[in-house]
Amino acid sequence: MKTRIEVKENQAGFTLVEIAIVLVVVGLLLGGVMKGQEIVKNAKITSLQNAVKEVSAAMLTYQDRYKALPGDDKKASEHLGIAKKFNAKGKQAGDGYIHGSWNSKKKRDESRLFWKHLRAAGLLSGSGAEQPQHAFGGKMGVQGSAWNMRGPVLCFGGIPGDVAAILDNKLDDGKADSGSVRASTKDAAYDLEKTYTPCAAL
Repeated sequence: MKTRIEVKENQAGFTLVEIAIVLVVVGLLLGGVMKGQEIVKNAKITSLQNAVKEVSAAMLTYQDRYKALPGDDKKASEHLGIAKKFNAKGKQAGDGYIHGSWNSKKKRDESRLFWKHLRAAGLLSGSGAEQPQHAFGGKMGVQGSAWNMRGPVLCFGGIPGDVAAILDNKLDDGKADSGSVRASTKDAAYDLEKTYTPCAAL
């Protein structure tokens, strides 16, 4: 007679309750991460808003104090005690317009001297004429006008469409082609999938 030995293996697995608990925990973690990302994004947008206000206030203070536009000041060396090479030069110096592109690589462009003058006057932090970096990682810079706006503007490079739309709504009318914040001359609505260079009037 043969003896049969049966070996029962313990069955292992998750119960429905355990699976439900894991799913709830994962859901809470994902919700927390997404909320955290939203908070960080809103803080960065607020940083852009504050940059517009800070640069505008610094520019107006400089104009009031020295009767010249920063970057366009042909007597900056006298006003600020800096080298004469940092004075605005040429036929356009002192004409009340900031010449040069907001993202210029030329150190003597007025759009670059703008930062040098404000920093040397103690109105903005930092040193030199390098354009500062904004909260979303791109550069911000100033130029004489943009998108059919008159007067100096502060431009932010590499801004995602959804962020540009929120910034425009917070500072202006929410339309890309009108108001004091613009990123286009032909489209009123922001394309959330595009990247923009919105500029705000100072």
